Amino acid sequence: MGGVFSSKSKPAAGGEPSAVGGGPPQKSKPAAGGEPSAVVAVHSKAKWDELWEAHKTTTKLVVIDFSASWCGPCKMIEPVFKEMSGRFTDVVFLKVDVDELAEVARTWRVEAMPTFVLARGGEEVGRIVGANKDELERSINTFRSAAPSASAATAMA
Repeated sequence: MGGVFSSKSKPAAGGEPSAVGGGPPQKSKPAAGGEPSAVVAVHSKAKWDELWEAHKTTTKLVVIDFSASWCGPCKMIEPVFKEMSGRFTDVVFLKVDVDELAEVARTWRVEAMPTFVLARGGEEVGRIVGANKDELERSINTFRSAAPSASAATAMA
């Protein structure tokens, strides 16, 4: 599979948040601030489909971290993303490796890493390209408290 992403790569051992779709869930380690990480790493298309279907019909904010194991900025922002997941417990945090799930990354038009997509009710509400901690936190704060869009509310009725 060629294209935008490099050849398939495996996640770094011990560097990933709790795995989903590849064995029993792992107890997450406390993030930098001492809070446990609530990031769900998605390693299969079937698990992605299951999680996305479950969350796209809710008003809960979902933040998807599209990253790659070889991406330096992705590694730099990973502890921040984990720490935020421990603080913003009303938000769903998902992590997708673009090499493992290239089809999912293409669907979301991911062209650079890291890309953070914020979604609610199955719709993208925000996007941050790059390892910008302040912009990511500002966007999460904005969209976690924002009312769902009329189309999302209608779809849920």
